[in-house]
This record gives sequence, structure tokens and C-alpha cells, in this order.
Amino acid sequence: MDGERIERAVQRIEAALGRIAKAADDYNPAPPSVSGLVVEHERLREATVGALKELDTLIERLER
Repeated sequence: MDGERIERAVQRIEAALGRIAKAADDYNPAPPSVSGLVVEHERLREATVGALKELDTLIERLER
């Protein structure tokens, strides 16, 4: 990657981190139920697995 692309990627990451920090500050959930936590955990686990697979694919493409 050339310097300009890296800089744009860093800027996108920093912007995403800012959005994450704002969302964390604004987050004020009601106390969850145990069954709700189990469902949410599974949803997040599946989303994480999908995101990691996508990252692996992108990294493989960059390495070619």
C-alpha cells in the first residue's frame, strides 16, 4: 500500500474509533435478562466470526 492509501485507512479507523467511543458514552441499557444475554452473545459471536472471515479474505487478497 502506498502512503496515501495507508493515511486514508488510518483516518477511517480513527473515525470509526470516534463513533465507537460516542456510542459507548451514549449507551445506557436496561438490566438484561440471562436469556437475553445468551441470545445477544450468540448474535455477537456470529457477527464476529463473519467479520474475521472477511478480514482474512481481505488480507489474503493484499498478500497476492
